[in-house]
Amino acid sequence: MLTISAASLEYVPARVTAISHGKPYDPTGDVVEFAFTTPGTSLVGAHWYAGSWDGTDPLPGTGTEYVAVCMIGPGGTTQLAPGQYQVSVRITDSPEIPAKPAFLLKIN
Repeated sequence: MLTISAASLEYVPARVTAISHGKPYDPTGDVVEFAFTTPGTSLVGAHWYAGSWDGTDPLPGTGTEYVAVCMIGPGGTTQLAPGQYQVSVRITDSPEIPAKPAFLLKIN
């Protein structure tokens, strides 16, 4: 679980692995979005916030993992109240648009 202060303005990173036709795929040309929901709830109807890619190369040593980020906090893409959130990532590709939980986030 990642913990961030409600007073902090910073990127929330999520690792993304993309596979196309059984082979690693570079998703950094695709639109990426983040949702911050109550843990255990459905993503249906979730509000999605714009994200971006932290570079276009995979993480060193992985060959398949990329990092997507979303700026949260005062003045960011969204400001979250103190509490616990399920962070999910959605990537818009063609024809697929996968939306998957990534990790838990605590705002204090």
